[in-house]
Amino acid sequence: MLPTADALSDLPEWSAFENAARNSPIQIDSLRLIQAAGISLDASGQGSSPELDAAAQALLDARNFNDMRTCLLEGGIANVTEERAAWHSALRTPAPIDEITAQRQRLNEFVRLADSERRWRNIVHIGIGGSDWGVRLAVSAFGYAGTWRQVHFVANIDGHAIQGGLAGLDPHDTLIVMASKSFTTAETLQNGQRALEWLQASGVENPYQQIVAITARADVAREWGVPDAHIFKLWDWVGGRFSLWSAVSLTTALAVSSDVVAGMQAGAAAMDAHFAETPLATNAPIQMAISGIVNRSILGYGSLNIAPYDFRLSNLVPYIQQLEMESLGKSVNLSGDPVGVPTGPAVWGMPGTDAQHTFFQWLHQGSDGAPVDFIICQHADHGWPEHHQILLANCLAQREALLKGKSHEQALKESLQSGIPQEKADWLARHRVHAGGRPSNLIVLPRLSPYTLGALLAMYEHKVFVQGVIWGINPFDQWGVEYGKVLAKGIGSELAGKTPVDPAHDASTTHWIETFKQD
Repeated sequence: MLPTADALSDLPEWSAFENAARNSPIQIDSLRLIQAAGISLDASGQGSSPELDAAAQALLDARNFNDMRTCLLEGGIANVTEERAAWHSALRTPAPIDEITAQRQRLNEFVRLADSERRWRNIVHIGIGGSDWGVRLAVSAFGYAGTWRQVHFVANIDGHAIQGGLAGLDPHDTLIVMASKSFTTAETLQNGQRALEWLQASGVENPYQQIVAITARADVAREWGVPDAHIFKLWDWVGGRFSLWSAVSLTTALAVSSDVVAGMQAGAAAMDAHFAETPLATNAPIQMAISGIVNRSILGYGSLNIAPYDFRLSNLVPYIQQLEMESLGKSVNLSGDPVGVPTGPAVWGMPGTDAQHTFFQWLHQGSDGAPVDFIICQHADHGWPEHHQILLANCLAQREALLKGKSHEQALKESLQSGIPQEKADWLARHRVHAGGRPSNLIVLPRLSPYTLGALLAMYEHKVFVQGVIWGINPFDQWGVEYGKVLAKGIGSELAGKTPVDPAHDASTTHWIETFKQD
């Protein structure tokens, strides 16, 4: 029997939830704090009420949430359209199955041997999407001050990416790490081929001994030339955007140590336990999901801003962007029918305080606005406390301004007190009004450690899962992207002159294929 989901708007529980949400304002004089795996989630900036929690619980029950959560965490068929599990949580459990344990040991031994021999002064990590963003995030978070191994990331098919990735490196002391679940990803294979040719042209005696493959298709990697000892396993139940928890973290371990990888896995496992065991009212991922549903599907906010007030988390924004938008960018439910309400918001952002000088004006006074997830560490790891105090102050101040806003009366009083004449003060005050009431979360890490980063990422993963359950969509497939890849193959063949231009193309695409073929 094929999986199905009732249209959300047909559920009486949805009507009750919507009504409760519209009658649950942000209560700026009440503190709503949730502790989860060492992280503090301050949800005071979101609408809340006992009635909303009760309605959310009823809605989750109507969606069989408990059974679906168990299915996810125990390796059942959670990815129903592709008929496989989404069991990334198994990769970080303290007592994994034997096969996962064996791969962990192989990876750790590879790193230990490379470290003991001081090999691979340079690493070129080739992967795209989930095979790239998580590793970039971990390496930048814990290697921001420099590492003894230099890591270059190459993702894009644009030839400038691989050219820049190889530039200036000693090919005799460079390890090429290719991460591709299928080992057929066009970007990864093309860039890997250029890296192989670079090694060969430089006179490396056995270039394949300097290439590692992380893939679910060991047979394809082996046929490509990678030796068995350098092939690490991915499982088909590990989605690309969750592959950070797998052997894709080899580059992380080589760059910033195996302890970082283990710490992130431990933090994520702690969040898994919190998500599995904690009641709705104090369950951080569920509460974030409820707020996200309200903000998108009921209040109509089209985007979500991620504002990490930590320079080291510059790559957190694209990581969460992929996680949320690839998972929730769907408009039909499990039955193949329209969901009926707006789903997955556009996710964007930048670290503070840079963001304040870039787009915070829009957040404060723009006509649309967006909910904001502020993320900050209570304690810094540098030696300049004044810097961190200013950072903390800016984070709290921007959030308070979004919450409370500024009335015309307040703006007028400030103008008059500064000596501006009455008529001009009244005019200027209208430009200084902030509506306030903009939703936000404040997520506080005690400090940035592998454990807290792992917990943070798992919190967002589970939030996305809960939203998928409520909307009735599958958050683990990405058919839209797959369709674009299929079209690209055909157009690529036409650009190369191997096949005639398909008359079914639209006029613009036909024009540019013909134009580019002439180059």
